[in-house]
Amino acid sequence: MNGEVSDLCRMGAREAVAAIRAGRVSVRELVDACLARAEAREGELHAWHCLWPEAARSAAEAAGSGLLGGVPVGVKDLVATSDLPTACGSPIYQGHRTPGDAACVAALRAQGGVVLGKTATTEFAAFTPTETRNPRNPGHTPGGSSSGSAAAVADFQVPVAIGTQTAGSIIRPASFCGVVGLKPTFGTIEYAGVRSFASSLDTLGAFARNVGDVALFIAAMASWPELTRIEPKPPARVRIVRGPRWEAVTPEAEAAVERAATVLAEAGVPVEEAKLPEEFDSLVDLQDRIQIYEGRRALAWERTARGELLSEGLRYHLDRAGTLSFADYRADRIAQVEWQRWADETLTDGEIWLTASAPGEAPEGLTSTGDPVFCRVWTLLHLPCISLPNGVGPRGLPLGTQLIAPRWKDADLVAASAWLEARLG
Repeated sequence: MNGEVSDLCRMGAREAVAAIRAGRVSVRELVDACLARAEAREGELHAWHCLWPEAARSAAEAAGSGLLGGVPVGVKDLVATSDLPTACGSPIYQGHRTPGDAACVAALRAQGGVVLGKTATTEFAAFTPTETRNPRNPGHTPGGSSSGSAAAVADFQVPVAIGTQTAGSIIRPASFCGVVGLKPTFGTIEYAGVRSFASSLDTLGAFARNVGDVALFIAAMASWPELTRIEPKPPARVRIVRGPRWEAVTPEAEAAVERAATVLAEAGVPVEEAKLPEEFDSLVDLQDRIQIYEGRRALAWERTARGELLSEGLRYHLDRAGTLSFADYRADRIAQVEWQRWADETLTDGEIWLTASAPGEAPEGLTSTGDPVFCRVWTLLHLPCISLPNGVGPRGLPLGTQLIAPRWKDADLVAASAWLEARLG
């Protein structure tokens, strides 16, 4: 029986919901199995800011209804929880507690989600890495800023977990850890109660080990049950996007994109190369400027009153933002809106863009979370995007391929991703 219970941690979210409803598994058994896995692996992977077994077991006794129906979940340590501390990855807020839950946590609890604990995040979801290690190879980064969420899901410690993305903090860790990461259209999930870094970019999303599970989790947080009933379906057409800054891609990551394109083309989906404007590469710098300018504003108190507790790397970026004027920022925000209009006109209904999730495998070491260069633009444009596992690189670490859909066409993205997932293996 003990071995059987411990194996329950490998259940996906939808599988677990079905097993609980059928009476084959209790919520308490599932929670205990995930807790046992998380506690056994924490000394090596450091995926959690805090685990709270007593609270999770107590919640398990009352859970069992709703879309999540008792599924254990991980909550990024940027997202307020009434019963757990929210430190935002910073010593400034160690032990800090909020009187209530973030809106997304309240929503997932109402749908039967059981919060297992708070997953590790980089400092204020910015640039300084955590101690979290990649479960595929602990000598490599899991990516960031949603480091703990991606690692915990990949390592079977929890079926689903919350992530946030301001540049590439869902798509990149999903790629590095070999899981599915979905960043929906900006604003799909209410951000109230989540610590903001760049308010015009910050987007809530999720990690799971398959497309159906990540759609279920997004549906629970967004009060969007229809998303759980999307059937796999190929897109009407596909464009391969080699950019921006495509020179950073490794041969293996590019080959993975081409493999996905071949699968689609062989099924009769029209596939062609995207023709991007010459100035498209400049959007990488545009996103970066907006992010650091808004980050400097959002962290005004921490920077001025507790600056000695900020990491050197974060202080560098906030100082860099100090060279920008409000006039610069206003011009950048106007440009952002103009490029969003371009995307709305260019990326049409039924169409999916295909590109790499990251330049390649997860880099070795923990001094960097990797380059978000292939994610920045889609976050800037508020487009929904997803990373699907798609092969491995020369070191045997996962590679991800990214699919992008028009704004508010998240259901089409889920349908196309589920269809492609089944064929990539």
